[in-house]
Amino acid sequence: MTESATRPPEGPRRGPFARALHLWFATALWKRILLGLILGVVAGLVLQERAVDVKWLGDAFIRLIRMLVIPLVFVTIVAGVAAMAEPRRLGAIGIKTISLYFGLMLIASALGLLIGTLLQPGVGVDLSGAVPVVAGAPPGSFGETLMNVIPLNPIAAMASGDVLAVIFFALLLGIGILVVGEPAQPMRRLFDAGSAVMLQITYFIMELAPFGVFALIAWVTGTSGASAFVSVFKLALCVVIGCLVQTLLVHGGLIRLLARLPARPFFRDVTDAIVVAFTTSSSSATLPVAMRVAQTNLGVSPTVASTTLPIGVTLSMDGTALYVGLLAMFAAQVVGIQLTLVDYLMVTLTTTLVAIGTAPVPSASLFILAAVLSVIGISAEQTALIVGFILPFDRPLDMMRTVPNCTSDLAVAVVVARSENELDVDSYLAKPVE
Repeated sequence: MTESATRPPEGPRRGPFARALHLWFATALWKRILLGLILGVVAGLVLQERAVDVKWLGDAFIRLIRMLVIPLVFVTIVAGVAAMAEPRRLGAIGIKTISLYFGLMLIASALGLLIGTLLQPGVGVDLSGAVPVVAGAPPGSFGETLMNVIPLNPIAAMASGDVLAVIFFALLLGIGILVVGEPAQPMRRLFDAGSAVMLQITYFIMELAPFGVFALIAWVTGTSGASAFVSVFKLALCVVIGCLVQTLLVHGGLIRLLARLPARPFFRDVTDAIVVAFTTSSSSATLPVAMRVAQTNLGVSPTVASTTLPIGVTLSMDGTALYVGLLAMFAAQVVGIQLTLVDYLMVTLTTTLVAIGTAPVPSASLFILAAVLSVIGISAEQTALIVGFILPFDRPLDMMRTVPNCTSDLAVAVVVARSENELDVDSYLAKPVE
């Protein structure tokens, strides 16, 4: 028998395009996103102002992700609450989640004030060339805020993208299914299936992430460039240092101390969510990716992930608290106000409270600044000048401070899941399949 007769038949040879396509999808998503980010920087430097022509691709990616947010929040919260064995577990998970989020924001706000005090980014800043920009009215009373959480029409709340109102209605519906029990099982299975479908759609859209990241980074680099940071270099440096400390030390410490787990697998496995948070500057747009990462990479159960992460989108704003605290110190130094210990405490508390109500969209933190600066005696006119000075450079700064918002949500999800025995530790420790 000849050698050719014993050799198994070869399959059809792949062409260059098929081989490239196979290599592309065989590469881990985070590596493809990182490649898109690097190429975006290069394209931005080459194209300069013309980089705005590719921005539409990034905008389309953000729209696709934001399209998922409301249905994903609604369906997964209902499914997660309805899947709980005992109604009282919802209260335990909710109390732990909110307490952790609030505590982390207090730390972030204090950290922003500390870094601003040590590095003094506002000393010597000249606002004579700044164009005044109204920062917006302070938020309403606590009672008004609570009333706005209760939707007059749940469907209208979904249509308008009111995440807090959607969460409130979803929690009620999930509790109703949980309490009714057996007769409501068909509805529970419906929402379970809906949750699985929404997460699968997230997988599909995330395959476009490298292209969306490329376009967004090219636009930011091309229109802002490195020179955009010259005027606010010290402030930008403070933001970077603060975000690194909050993300690596505070959130990493939370994983290590409260969840009793190594932090390295956490930061390794959340790369996809961090890159999307950085490029979109939106906690809301990051939610679908965070849901996938929490369940697939970190081993958080759907029950905990669907409860903690949607709440985190609107309540957990570590980056905002840090940034607003830092800007309060920056503004005090520009204006020449010496802060007392009472001022520091008031700014920390006020920053944390207004950060909770901040919309999870780009540059939203600048428009609640007036509420904080009024506490230390800075007038509306002075606040308008400060916002006008920062606004042209805010997009790159916003990209940085969205990262701790994202890692805070995921760290709290891991800690709560661990405390409730809803964390697959083997999945958390294992390296994701590439």
